[in-house]
Amino acid sequence: MDRMTQDTRAEAVAPPHRSGRPHSETRPEGALSRDAWGAHLRSRGLRVTQQRLAVLTALHEQGHLLADEVSRAVRTGGGRAADMSLQSVYVVLGDLERTGLVRKVDLGTGGALFETRVGDNHHHAICRVCGFVEDVPCAVGRTPCLDPGATSIRVDTAEVVFRGVCSTCAASDSNNLGVKND
Repeated sequence: MDRMTQDTRAEAVAPPHRSGRPHSETRPEGALSRDAWGAHLRSRGLRVTQQRLAVLTALHEQGHLLADEVSRAVRTGGGRAADMSLQSVYVVLGDLERTGLVRKVDLGTGGALFETRVGDNHHHAICRVCGFVEDVPCAVGRTPCLDPGATSIRVDTAEVVFRGVCSTCAASDSNNLGVKND
């Protein structure tokens, strides 16, 4: 999918606070076919349904989405899952998260975001102006990435959220952010 198409699709499902921009960078592995998603579902012991395929496709194409954004993307995407309810989206997201096909991320912005990038140790950067979210590689490269020091809990993961202002918002004079452009 070219950048213009990606921007247009993101505008169709992005809430106003995200400025209609894509929620994440383009996925490096590209779009997965329905057959590939079907194989992933079956390998996790899940039945292949139109609803699961539609949710996975929406998340994979658009990245970090709230559940209601997933629902909107599925409805506007057409197909057999176009009449899927928000409750059904939550059920599917729960199934996909439990089986490791989807990652649920709480960035402290009022709702959990979902993504299909799983199985690696990455973090997130979020623009505090428009809500744009971007994946950030782990600086250390291994889990848990940070050492909490003395604790009775065996830490197996650490989630880091970087907050700041994206280049688009920083370049906008209308925001009066006082951010210098380098």
